[in-house]
Amino acid sequence: MIDRTMLRENPERVRTALENRGADVDLERILDADEEWRELKARGDNLRHQRNEVSSKIGELKQAGEEEAAQEAIERSQSLKAEIEEIESRANELEVELEEAMLEIPQVPDESVPVGADESDNVEHRRWGFDDVRELPDTVVPHYDLGEDLDIIDEARGAKTTGAGFYFLKGDGARLEHALIQFMLDIHREQDYVDVLPPVPVKSTSMRGTGQLPKFADDAYRLGGSNEDEYEDDDLWLCPTAEVPVTNMYADEILLKDDLPLKHQAYTPNFRREAGEHGTETRGIVRVHQFNKVELVNFVEPETSFDRLETLLGEAEAVLERLGLPYRILELCTGDLTFASAKTYDIEVWAPADDMDDGPEEGGRWLEVSSASNFKAFQARRAGLRYRPERHESAEYLHTLNASGLALPRVMVAVLEYYQNEDGTVTVPEALRPYMDGQELIDGHSKVGESALGAGERE
Repeated sequence: MIDRTMLRENPERVRTALENRGADVDLERILDADEEWRELKARGDNLRHQRNEVSSKIGELKQAGEEEAAQEAIERSQSLKAEIEEIESRANELEVELEEAMLEIPQVPDESVPVGADESDNVEHRRWGFDDVRELPDTVVPHYDLGEDLDIIDEARGAKTTGAGFYFLKGDGARLEHALIQFMLDIHREQDYVDVLPPVPVKSTSMRGTGQLPKFADDAYRLGGSNEDEYEDDDLWLCPTAEVPVTNMYADEILLKDDLPLKHQAYTPNFRREAGEHGTETRGIVRVHQFNKVELVNFVEPETSFDRLETLLGEAEAVLERLGLPYRILELCTGDLTFASAKTYDIEVWAPADDMDDGPEEGGRWLEVSSASNFKAFQARRAGLRYRPERHESAEYLHTLNASGLALPRVMVAVLEYYQNEDGTVTVPEALRPYMDGQELIDGHSKVGESALGAGERE
């Protein structure tokens, strides 16, 4: 969350930030509640001081034999106590209200972020890989048709076993995904990332810590309510991104300066309710409910976080460069930033099939495979992530960053389309061949079952 003191002392900055984000937050209600809370705290402190003075005189009055005055002092002390309790009760109510309201306020964008309404106002910084594009087929078959032809992606059986937005990878499709995961992990180990294999279910406190709750509860999968509601109180969610468990590993702890920068990478399956936007993307694996991802999470000192963001971006880019996949870098405008981000770069890989009017001159389209973000102290304040600059100094909030390194389905889409050949086969990128026992070509599998037979072959 943002700093309440900053909101109190510079409300116009927050108000402008919310306007630039297009965020609908009743800031005046929060400021009024904070002002009332501060007034109550001041009144309570004053009344406690009065009560302490009155209480200290009771013994003196009794010792001096002034019983009537002592009784009046006792009654005054009791009256002050009742008034203090009433004030504290209202102050506590306001504190809870303020805490909940502060959780609804998005991050204040960094001053360097371009102001804009939506993704159309994002700024392209650079492109890579278009100087030497490989020779592509005259017509590049979309990954969903190619995956079906090669029998390496099976959406129909995924929908049958689980539902729309889930799919099977089979044979060389599954091998390719495993290869990509291990390839990414190896690259990031070279970049001094420490592997973490986190639990997949996460608690509500963890979801709040990274900013998924309360705002995005409808986008996540919640567990519980089985065996006559035996597990209803488990309070667990399926991990929407490894950012959640890995960032919260150190919640409510104090790290040391010598621990930083701390760099973790984690492979997890991820679960989100986003199988399409208003009926779009109903075919293929671009928008699905379950997907694999390697996540990069950084914990750093505040003064280094923006330099680290640039380095983190390069660490994620390295995956696409070694795969030889063309891509571009976008800086997100204020209206397209995620809830917790102060500044974000998107990496978008080029998928040459499916010309949807958003690709480069060569056609095709762009697919986001990573968002590299600096959250500054926003997540740290919510999760209690602190560090001690020196052992004798007070603890301060550190800064957190993360990036996908990368999201697997869309990288898979780009590989299948960019490395597609005229005969419908797919060349395995050279960097992945050691992970696939030297295999150079994906040429498909024979389908199984009666559904694989032609109409004339069925009984």
